[in-house]
Amino acid sequence: EVMKHQVKDHFENMLCVLKQDEKAVVDSLDMELKRTRTRLDQILKNWVNHQEQVTKSISIILTVLNKTLTPKEDKGQSEIVPKRPDAAEKDIKLNDKRFEKLLKTLSSISKNLKAQLQRKTMLLSLPIVIDMQTCHSHITLTSEGRGAALSNILPAILEHPLQFDKVCCALGSSPVTEGVRYWEVDVRCCSTWAVGVAYGSLQRKGQDKGAKLGRNRNSWCMELKKGNLTSWHNNRRVVCQGAGQSPPGRVGVWVNYDKGQLMFYDADSMVLLQRFSAALSPVFDRAHHQFTEPLFPAIRFLKPAENQNCP
Repeated sequence: EVMKHQVKDHFENMLCVLKQDEKAVVDSLDMELKRTRTRLDQILKNWVNHQEQVTKSISIILTVLNKTLTPKEDKGQSEIVPKRPDAAEKDIKLNDKRFEKLLKTLSSISKNLKAQLQRKTMLLSLPIVIDMQTCHSHITLTSEGRGAALSNILPAILEHPLQFDKVCCALGSSPVTEGVRYWEVDVRCCSTWAVGVAYGSLQRKGQDKGAKLGRNRNSWCMELKKGNLTSWHNNRRVVCQGAGQSPPGRVGVWVNYDKGQLMFYDADSMVLLQRFSAALSPVFDRAHHQFTEPLFPAIRFLKPAENQNCP
């Protein structure tokens, strides 16, 4: 009886310590999240101010250019009388090509600023962490779980029921169950890859279509293989809108779970590469684009090789 009380007291002490540790970790994460959001808010504010300044500068240049190039029409005459140059303007020669080039440059800067502002706004959500239990045995993770790499050294651990045993694939640890989420996958170190989303019911064992991203009804993906950028769902191949251009260095994945929408972006330029949506699908196939299960971020190495990373 005494031993039971001792064990009980010891257990309660351990439980109390664990709860204190848990509270300390949660408080620390909350503080870090607040600091991160504060920094991101300041960055966004700076971007908005910078964009407004650039837009204002473009507007001023356009106004000046239009005044310079537009001839004035005399109210009493039907013919157009060009403006007589002032004495100070005689030595100034207008170079139309330079003005056009300047306008294109300013327009490009403004467009890029808007794209980056949109991207930074969507990145305010929590970062994606890869679930170690789902990783194929040749995939190793970084300490924080946000980067993955292929390795020929097999770890000395038992196979997990959620682990992919044949397909070099891994899923995120936090699923999307509602609302809108956006994340990015850096694929610059990979020559061939697949990035997408999948239901938790995606097959984990074997190497048939049921376990491969995009080759079944439980997953959607964009993949780069032999230099060709394609998207897949339910084993249907679709040529991406950005096909023929250089492959993206970062893939942006945007999910609107409630509306059944999935979009892939070139994250550097925010150019839309592919869209999956119930509204754009044939009637007989619309049910496959209404999300019915939690969606997990997913990556796949299509060709095992050394020194290929996928943060």
